[in-house]
Amino acid sequence: MYSIDDGLKENIKHINKILMNKYKDVLSLDREFSKKYIQENVGPIVKLNKFTMDELFNFTKSGGILGIDGSKNRMGGAYPHFIEIYQGLAKSTLYKDKAIYKTDFYTPLYLENEGVNLLENTVEKEEQIRSKKLSSIEVEAALEGIREFNPYAVMMDGSLIRYDIECFDKWMELRRECEERGIILVGVIKDIKTSIIGDLFMNDTSLQIEECFYDRELLYGLLEYGEIIRIQSEVTKKSEEGFASLFMRSSNAPSVIGMDILDSQKDHLEEMARLVFTLTPKDSRGVPLWLDIVDSEVKIPDKMIRGLLESYLDRSILEMFFISERDKRTM
Repeated sequence: MYSIDDGLKENIKHINKILMNKYKDVLSLDREFSKKYIQENVGPIVKLNKFTMDELFNFTKSGGILGIDGSKNRMGGAYPHFIEIYQGLAKSTLYKDKAIYKTDFYTPLYLENEGVNLLENTVEKEEQIRSKKLSSIEVEAALEGIREFNPYAVMMDGSLIRYDIECFDKWMELRRECEERGIILVGVIKDIKTSIIGDLFMNDTSLQIEECFYDRELLYGLLEYGEIIRIQSEVTKKSEEGFASLFMRSSNAPSVIGMDILDSQKDHLEEMARLVFTLTPKDSRGVPLWLDIVDSEVKIPDKMIRGLLESYLDRSILEMFFISERDKRTM
């Protein structure tokens, strides 16, 4: 049994009290009022129907779906003595035995050879480098996937705006190619971080809500299974970047997910929402099954990264740079 300090228990109780007080105004909002407010100010709430087997077969005849995801894992200790490995995967629903992998790595030690001073490398700069590497290999996997498999649609794990920000040139290449080929490009967002509704609530003086809340919190348990909110372009900054978006409750889980699509393909927004809804198991966490499969296959386990480094790095290099003192205690 764990021994839990009384002070820690009191801290947890204190956190609970703070959060309950912070959210009391939002939690007290009538559910029907909230849905009506959203329909009037954010976008229409629409109930989806799942595709029939015949309709799903049409996607198969048209090229199937290409799922894209990325993963990273790290070995080592504190900065700069670590190495991070990135892996991107593109996998078609029609060619399940033909996976396209893209890989990259990052270690601050390597940047020193490129004239970068490790002592001047800020946390923000390092995070930008790492984010760009992961996004880039996902886009590279998507590009090779559409050229090899010519799918009907590409389903990427995460918001499309992330690629626009983190690897713009490669992203524009993918966007152009999808538009030219007529391939629909969508992003499925498991963990939404927007505050579209929260901003409207806070700026509406009639509601007397003084803090801004995230959409994830405000939409928790609000939508019915299969309902979506088509977000009007005037209330989301994503429209300025060339995207159309929606929120969706795709499973029995009370949380919602998000979905992005290119603004040039926004006529397919509801069609892709129905596809995501159809491919998502009812009792799941709300993610399409094919993306979950791709996610499980792209992961880089601790044993894999350690095995790779032990096999292909000199032992002296490995121990000098990438094995922390804590890891040495367990060897």
